Amino acid sequence: MYIPKHFEGSENAGRQIMQAHSWALLLTAGEDGAPFATHLSLLWQDDGSPHGSLIGHMARANPHWKLFARPAQSLALFWGPHAYVSPTWYTPGVKVPTWNYVTVHAYGRPQAIEEAAGSLEVLDRLARAYEGEGAEAWSLDRLPAGNAEAQARGIVAFRMPLERVETKLKLSQNRDLADRHQVIDRLAASDRQDSQETAAWMRRVLP
Repeated sequence: MYIPKHFEGSENAGRQIMQAHSWALLLTAGEDGAPFATHLSLLWQDDGSPHGSLIGHMARANPHWKLFARPAQSLALFWGPHAYVSPTWYTPGVKVPTWNYVTVHAYGRPQAIEEAAGSLEVLDRLARAYEGEGAEAWSLDRLPAGNAEAQARGIVAFRMPLERVETKLKLSQNRDLADRHQVIDRLAASDRQDSQETAAWMRRVLP
């Protein structure tokens, strides 16, 4: 990913983005070299390695998982908040529109998990991450006996140890402070959640 130095974010910021915005796009090169893409939820895990790992699953009927055996890396692409920025929000001068955003590119080689116990563990972790732990939270335990195992046969769970993580925070760092504060005020006043969250990220990177 092209990242000018002033837009480069830390890996810690990247982890926060992956955890808060876990709906991702997984890309793997096919036999013909063309990328095969699947939209799916990927959960970042602190496994003690330098970059951590991602876990997820896809339908067994999806041929994407069969490409995991290829030696090339896969790319998981995560989007955080993003918003249009009008040049009318800046101090007077010759200025143009832009788009502010935060994003993460995570690289690794996915490993299919064929053991039933491993697949169920991935499904359980995903359910707990999104359902929480309250009394109303759904879990695999709510399924009839044997049903979770039967349904797991229709998916392929996988783990993707991360070899490299790139974080881009394009948040007007190349503009003067007056412009940055005016953009923050405009975005924060918007009724769009993405705009409000972009403003919050802009505050985080102010000097």
